[in-house]
Amino acid sequence: MTTTRPAFIDFEASSLDLIASYPIEVGICMPDGTLHSWLICPHVLWQDWSDSAEQIHGITRQTLKAEGRPVSEVAQALNELLPDQVFCDAWTFDSFWLHRLFRAARIRPQFQLESISVLLNTRQVRQWSAMRQRVIGELGLPVHRAANDALILHKTWERMTIEGESVASMAGQDRQA
Repeated sequence: MTTTRPAFIDFEASSLDLIASYPIEVGICMPDGTLHSWLICPHVLWQDWSDSAEQIHGITRQTLKAEGRPVSEVAQALNELLPDQVFCDAWTFDSFWLHRLFRAARIRPQFQLESISVLLNTRQVRQWSAMRQRVIGELGLPVHRAANDALILHKTWERMTIEGESVASMAGQDRQA
């Protein structure tokens, strides 16, 4: 568990196939709320593609080839920017895509990927989905773009933390009254 503000990461991928898919976009939200994102040029061995996934994230193969950054450049940037721990909301998928990216770049991540659930207590885990939907509505950002989704994680965590502190302080005041 971290005591400071966390960094968040999100990936968009060629599909949801945990054997063949690969990352096509990564976005991070730093502890101070700063956003970074990269489209990823597919490695020569990455051939998987899902038209239904493309309809969800809106990123075409042609866009990746024209605007995507090399896997080594993206992996190096992540190593340079991220703190020792970074958090995600879909650990099974995100860890797969993270390791696929770094394997293709032939470098090791200098940070550890953790599930956001380790930052939350049981009540917050139960409330996470509803709070996330509220944040999405308030921000009005399109989802399924990596930087937006990382920002949504950041803002949802902030809201859960702020409301959690408010509930805790109100409970403390009730006990004192």
